[in-house]
Amino acid sequence: MKKKTVFQSFSILLAASLVLTACGGNNNGNNGSNGNAATNAPTSDATDAPSKKVTISMGYATGDPATKQAIENTIDAFTDANPNITIKNISETTSDSYLDWLKTKDAVGEFPDLVEMRDTKVFADAGKLAELPEDLQGLFTYLPEYEGKNYNAPMTGNAPQGIIYSKKAYADAGITELPKTYGEFIEAQQKLLDSGISPIVVGGKDLFHMGFWINYFLINNVYANDPDWNSKRTAQTASFTDENVVKAMTDYKELFSKYIDKGWLSTGDNQTASMLITGKAAELYSGPWMFGQIEEADPSFEYGFYALPGDDGSVTVNGLPTLAGWSLSAEADKDPDKVAAIEAFIKFFFEPEQYGPYLATVNGIPTTKAEVTYETGEQMKEVLRLMADDSVGKSMMINNWFGDNAIPPQFRNWFYKLMQELVVKDGNVADYMKQADTEYDSNVKANAQ
Repeated sequence: MKKKTVFQSFSILLAASLVLTACGGNNNGNNGSNGNAATNAPTSDATDAPSKKVTISMGYATGDPATKQAIENTIDAFTDANPNITIKNISETTSDSYLDWLKTKDAVGEFPDLVEMRDTKVFADAGKLAELPEDLQGLFTYLPEYEGKNYNAPMTGNAPQGIIYSKKAYADAGITELPKTYGEFIEAQQKLLDSGISPIVVGGKDLFHMGFWINYFLINNVYANDPDWNSKRTAQTASFTDENVVKAMTDYKELFSKYIDKGWLSTGDNQTASMLITGKAAELYSGPWMFGQIEEADPSFEYGFYALPGDDGSVTVNGLPTLAGWSLSAEADKDPDKVAAIEAFIKFFFEPEQYGPYLATVNGIPTTKAEVTYETGEQMKEVLRLMADDSVGKSMMINNWFGDNAIPPQFRNWFYKLMQELVVKDGNVADYMKQADTEYDSNVKANAQ
């Protein structure tokens, strides 16, 4: 009950913030902004930076071109305003290898001073992160804690995934209403298949893309009813062989076997938008970061977005705050000049002049208390509505839970690969779930040593 109260409080805070951002706009989610943060003039906060020359290293995940460019624009604007500060070692990795990249940097003594952190528990437990300075903590509407400490300046809110669909494909297949239950969604997939189009494209070549569908089924069958399931699995009082998990992965396997484009295992995440636009597939299950890519590739393409309901028609989306965002390394925290430079950059990043264009570029959800306005299209308005609607359940992906609900960090990728194999080899779901239990317990034991 206490957890539910916390989540409801978050929804109220978030709703207040989102009302400020959903202003105007047409079908182009990036209308008029294009993420040109570098064109913004520096504000007074830039004067808080150290006056003498200082160099800081930075690492961030660059899973899609739009996000990479948006961050680079802000870096350029900041260094133009602060020529005494040099930022180096910018990451150019893909998001599915980002954890390994950071571990390698740490192993060779090159852990970044300022880092986009997606695996806070791993590096906080290893003593690699410093707490977020107190004067930065006040910038944000909500900061999740890990063991009573705040390590992250959240770049955007945790964005929900949903069905991005071609309006033409739906019309051609005779789909006149959006599905109100998962069963109706499956009926729509059969209509699409019968019309001669691949219903759904999946970028299975990039392992992280598998998480969207796998977690849809886990969220709706497991976490929506029991957000503490991970901690029970760790304590061995819950199992992957439990009926609800087996049902989740059975539905996942059936969907992939019947309605996913047959080339999914060799399709990259960066190919999914073009397959949607060119009519090779009717739908993509992903998040709002894809809107900009779709519109850049074909501004005239007509598409919609909706959250996929569960069996009973209820809607629960990935949307709770996660332990992610800009973080300060423990080593950099020992150098007052670096700390001052990092604080100045983080303040600059979240100023409305920079933060608004950044959010518009990535179709992000604001995290700051300050009003941030940017134009949104039809699709992003639906995302913001979902996030502000207290009747829409909010959850997390299997690997995003923290505290007692954190899973072994090495388990996620292993599990996603196992679920790929389940489909490819037409495996028995119950047998594969036994493998998941064994691997999970082995990971827990190894990490405890």
